[in-house]
Amino acid sequence: MSINLRKNKIIVALDVADFNQAKNLIDLLEDDVDFFKVGLELFVSGDYFKIIEYLAKKNKRVFADLKFFDISNTVASAIKNLQNYPIEFLTIHAASIDIMKRAVEVKNDIKLLAVTVLTNLDKRDLADMGCIDNVEELVLKRAKLAQDCGVDGIICSALEALMVRKEIGDDFLIVTPGIRLTENGDDQKRVVTPETAIKNGANYLVVGRPITRAENPQEEVKKFLI
Repeated sequence: MSINLRKNKIIVALDVADFNQAKNLIDLLEDDVDFFKVGLELFVSGDYFKIIEYLAKKNKRVFADLKFFDISNTVASAIKNLQNYPIEFLTIHAASIDIMKRAVEVKNDIKLLAVTVLTNLDKRDLADMGCIDNVEELVLKRAKLAQDCGVDGIICSALEALMVRKEIGDDFLIVTPGIRLTENGDDQKRVVTPETAIKNGANYLVVGRPITRAENPQEEVKKFLI
């Protein structure tokens, strides 16, 4: 039996170069998608807040994927500035307890998501960075730290979502990138199908290139909604 992936579980990543490309995708997908992720590529284009304002006019939900990782005061100040915009989700890195605690203190209505381990990293990559934990251990360790700090949820691969959900419980957001219709990834190393991600306890599924770079994004997005 297929799982009903309601459109409010899908977040489409607007990883494109400029306002016009993002606007075209929003307009194409607006009937099927309510939630959009706006990340670093658009941030450096100069169109970032223009896109956020356009999404707000369309009554769409906004996920600001900026992955803040700096000294605590700088991160806190940046989050305060973002409160002037209709942002629902915001990412910070889970590598510092102090950063997470300061971010929680100032977040107000923004939901903070702590990035555990990027989905294009695997055990070998972590070893190259001097990390002795395997991926699963590090994700769970950082998820527990994030919860203890009062963060609303985490970003992790759906491969680790089931483990996190069992350890941490249901009252914690798990947002999973690296979603593909088949488990053959591109530069993503820890990919999962939509059905598996939902079964493993993911609240939201982030899908980018499989939809946004498809020949027909309108038809492609429907494959993630059934």
